[in-house]
Amino acid sequence: MDKVVSSAADAVADIGSGSTIAVGGFGLSGIPAVLIDALLETGAADLEAVSNNAGVDEWGLGKLLFAGRLRRMIASYVGENREFARQYLAGELEVELTPQGTLAERMRAGGSGIAAFFTRTGVGTQVAEGGLPWRYDDRGNVTVASPPKQTQVFETAEGPLEFVLEEAIVADFGLVRAWKGDRHGNLVYRQSARNFNPLAAMCGRVTIAEVEHLVEPGEIDPDHVHTPGVFVQRVVELTPEQAADKRIEKRTVRVSTSSTTEGSTTEGSTTEGSTTEGSTTEGSTTEGSTTEGSTTEGDV
Repeated sequence: MDKVVSSAADAVADIGSGSTIAVGGFGLSGIPAVLIDALLETGAADLEAVSNNAGVDEWGLGKLLFAGRLRRMIASYVGENREFARQYLAGELEVELTPQGTLAERMRAGGSGIAAFFTRTGVGTQVAEGGLPWRYDDRGNVTVASPPKQTQVFETAEGPLEFVLEEAIVADFGLVRAWKGDRHGNLVYRQSARNFNPLAAMCGRVTIAEVEHLVEPGEIDPDHVHTPGVFVQRVVELTPEQAADKRIEKRTVRVSTSSTTEGSTTEGSTTEGSTTEGSTTEGSTTEGSTTEGSTTEGDV
């Protein structure tokens, strides 16, 4: 079955106001930026988003935040998004903060048909006991707080221990980004861009994948498939320009210094020619050995 659609706009056209969307990515790595832009253009509002975080100001889910399209977020942290924090504290956005591993398992459970599960994470805290602020009013008062959750004691190798019940997450739509995909929806993610994408794909009733490299069925080794096509309903092929447009959340460099000792010289923050964003070491020399042009190209 060919699941390729002609454009991102067509792929998200039926995501209406009030929908719940599960969005892959971690920070800015592996986010379905093209689908998010297309969703922004539809005008859909009052959305609930399930994602590890909300991107950064004016990029990724941050675009939907700035446009006031999100009503509620289920996330593990606020991240580097000042607008996310502002809307939450001003009472404009409801936020259900969830431990990161628990969030991942809630999404995986939703895609596996598991209604709920018990975990030790959060026992003895407001995660289990309730009272976490979900929504404030404009004066900083808590208007909606998390309810207490069911707990139960189980026998373990360490003796009786208390666990808390966490419910699965099932979203109306899943939005993900893959490095490679075929027309049947089988997906392969690249390195750290894998992150929450397989989970978002699993828990969406309708999952839409934007792929950097579209291949024909059979070209992907079955052992290399991360998300089987059974979880994916629509595939959007990105242009080379769209595939290459990857932002860096926080670029960190060291102050340039120069120091010379007998037989060794260091220029800049690393060996001469070393850069981050496709790390390169050039001309690194030790007595009797030389490394020249060693290059690693990472996926952001």
